[in-house]
Amino acid sequence: MRRLTLFLVALCLAVPALAERKQSFGALDVHYSAFNSSFLQPDVAAAAGLVRSKQQGVLNVALVEAGKPAAGEVRGEVKDLLGKRTALTFRQVREGESIYYLAQFPIESREMLAFSLKIKAAGGAEQSLDFSQEIFPDE
Repeated sequence: MRRLTLFLVALCLAVPALAERKQSFGALDVHYSAFNSSFLQPDVAAAAGLVRSKQQGVLNVALVEAGKPAAGEVRGEVKDLLGKRTALTFRQVREGESIYYLAQFPIESREMLAFSLKIKAAGGAEQSLDFSQEIFPDE
């Protein structure tokens, strides 16, 4: 699992098109990135319980409070330009001290997707995070 964490962190930092993004809510920092699941190596996808497909995306969300990984709750949905909404089902992944939340979503074509998330760190208030990102199916 350590390889999985290192890979996901490296993926977020290494490829500009997949650049990690961050939103701060007081002491809570929310790091997030969306990318095509076919970018994952087969063994990494399997270890994370993800479906590796040209038409499946992954949303990775990590909560950091006071510089340390934080547990919490992440839920949300993704919407395409035609207004079709897909609920995101996040699952928590813990590896050592690292905590992150993963959800998969369908990618039908090259499109701009709007993500709407509700995030609540343990003991904190619920926060809303909305962002858009262009996603490409792997052809």
